[in-house]
Amino acid sequence: MPLTLAAPVHSELIIKKSRFIGCVQPMADRAGAQKVVAALWAQHPGARHVCWALLAGGQSAAVDDGEPSGTAGRPMLDVLRHQDLEGVLATVVRYFGGVKLGAGGLVRAYTDAVAQALLGATKVPIVRLATLRCAIPYALEGLLRRELDAAGAQGLEVAHGAEVELCFSLAEDAAAALVARLNEAGQGRVRWQSDSVLPGR
Repeated sequence: MPLTLAAPVHSELIIKKSRFIGCVQPMADRAGAQKVVAALWAQHPGARHVCWALLAGGQSAAVDDGEPSGTAGRPMLDVLRHQDLEGVLATVVRYFGGVKLGAGGLVRAYTDAVAQALLGATKVPIVRLATLRCAIPYALEGLLRRELDAAGAQGLEVAHGAEVELCFSLAEDAAAALVARLNEAGQGRVRWQSDSVLPGR
């Protein structure tokens, strides 16, 4: 099961007078990552590089930001993948200390900056959600709401017309069992809408 972080974690390393400031944080997408990188440049105008790696929603990025190709972004991305993380952004701000580290030294420095930050990380499982829509007679509304509460579902929309229409989300692995329980309890009176996103569909 992929994991994400509960909160941002940080590290700071000094290697041959260069300062590496690392951060790994939860991140939903590339647009959000680019805003964070822009903010880091604003906070660290004297930095030489702001390198970053992203794993989020099937998107990945590995940005060396002027370091020799493959010495910063890719090693950082490898650390995230090795720890089975998803929905995370790793950034490392480098202040150059005047001593070149060489390609191997850079790979180690950027890898260590991310790995050190992750030593203090609280990792949490990513719960994938299914979104379901149904229509029921008013007589079943109380039953449905009790079942949703018991399953930990989140109500998204409710509309009261000729019937009660509900849209809700819950963990994918609990969706099929809930649908089966409601179909049985409703004795065929629960109508599921075709755009319900069920696991495996």
